[in-house]
Amino acid sequence: MRGLAARWRAWGDRRRAVRLASRLLMLATAAVVLLGAATVASVSWVRDGAEGRLFDAADVPDTPVALVLGTKVEPDGTPAPFLAGRLEIARQLYAAGKVQVLLLSGDNMDRDYDEPGAMRRWLVDRGVPAEKTVLDHAGFDTYDSCVRAHRVFGVRRATVVTQSFHLPRAVALCRDAGIDAVGVGDDTARRHAGQWRISSAREYGACVKAAADVLTGRDPVHLGRRETGVDDALRA
Repeated sequence: MRGLAARWRAWGDRRRAVRLASRLLMLATAAVVLLGAATVASVSWVRDGAEGRLFDAADVPDTPVALVLGTKVEPDGTPAPFLAGRLEIARQLYAAGKVQVLLLSGDNMDRDYDEPGAMRRWLVDRGVPAEKTVLDHAGFDTYDSCVRAHRVFGVRRATVVTQSFHLPRAVALCRDAGIDAVGVGDDTARRHAGQWRISSAREYGACVKAAADVLTGRDPVHLGRRETGVDDALRA
């Protein structure tokens, strides 16, 4: 009898294990489906928001401000290739009279890491007047840069500058933040093929985050008071 009871317990344990595994599989499948749907919807929103607003440097409409989005700076303080590509486009736009002021938005959370400062040095070394550059030290991500450009620096019309795979999301976020935005994308960094592919693939997840930021309407990490740097630079 004890052997029979043991077999019944083992059989019951197996049934419970199968039921648990089935429930976990159903939950995992539902999560994958929801994530896929969220990704498709987010990417669609980004593309719709940027449609008809992406240009080459030669063809982009004039705007008062170029919002140049920061990215990696090397340990010696020089812009990494992706950032240098963005800065060269910004330099060309300023030299051609397509924009009047460059708002340089990047990460300066650590005092030993200063994206906006490195961006200004690069541009000034290549002929852009320092007084025509404005630094946003709290552009910790694309959403923060766009919201701060509008709410802190008072930007109403702008040309967004970043890599071409990132540009639709940046333009869509700036438009949602209240900026009449167009954009110019850098493709020179394609020569770094591995990093380009990885960054491009990450855009799908970044689009989901962007949609979540917009839906929640969160404030930037550091919002701060209104600053007149852009207005002052436009008058200079």
